[in-house]
Amino acid sequence: MSVLVFAYGSNLCLERLRARTPSARALTAGMLRRHALRWHKRSLDGSGKCDALATGDSADLVWGAVYELSATDKLVLDRFEGLGDDYFEREVVIETPGASMAGVVVYLANPRWIDAAVRPYSWYKDFVVRGAAQHRLPGNYRAAIEAIDALEDPDRSRHRREVAVLAAPPPAMSAAGGAGAADPGAIPGRRPRRPDTGR
Repeated sequence: MSVLVFAYGSNLCLERLRARTPSARALTAGMLRRHALRWHKRSLDGSGKCDALATGDSADLVWGAVYELSATDKLVLDRFEGLGDDYFEREVVIETPGASMAGVVVYLANPRWIDAAVRPYSWYKDFVVRGAAQHRLPGNYRAAIEAIDALEDPDRSRHRREVAVLAAPPPAMSAAGGAGAADPGAIPGRRPRRPDTGR
C-alpha cells in the first residue's frame, strides 16, 4: 500500500525527503489552488517553516511535487512533521501538467504555531530552492522563493548537519517531468523528543 503526498517546502528536495523516507518516488510537479506559500510556521528552533495557507482565492496557488511513499514511510514522515501538533493533514486535489490527482495528502500548519514575524534559516530555504529546481517549477515561482529573507542558524552544528544532506549524491528523478518541462509559461515550548526540522 502506498500514499501520495504533496511536498511544497523542504520535502520538495529529493535528498531531504529520501534521507527521511527512502521509499519516496517523485511522480510529477503540480499545484494546489486557493492556497499561498508562507514561511510563517514557528518551529521549536524559533525559525520559520513553510505552510500552504488556505486563502479561498482561486488566483493563489502553491507549486510542489507529488511523491509516492510506502505506508510505513508515511508514518515516519508524520513524526517528522509533528502531525497533530505542528501540522495537520488533509486530502486535496493537485493539478498537474497531465491531469488532476485526487486523494493527495498535504500537511498544513497548525494555526497555533503561525507567526508572521519568523524567518527561515538559510539551510531550510536552500532545501526549498533545491527542490524547486529539481522539479523544474515555474521560473517566477522559483524566483519568489529565492527572494525570501533567510537567517543564519546560530546552532552551527545543526547547520552543518543539514547542509551535509545537500552534499549527498543526487538521487535519480522519476521519469515524470517537472512543471517547467511540461509548461514553460506556467503561472506563476514543546516536545523536544521529536527532531524539529520541519517541512
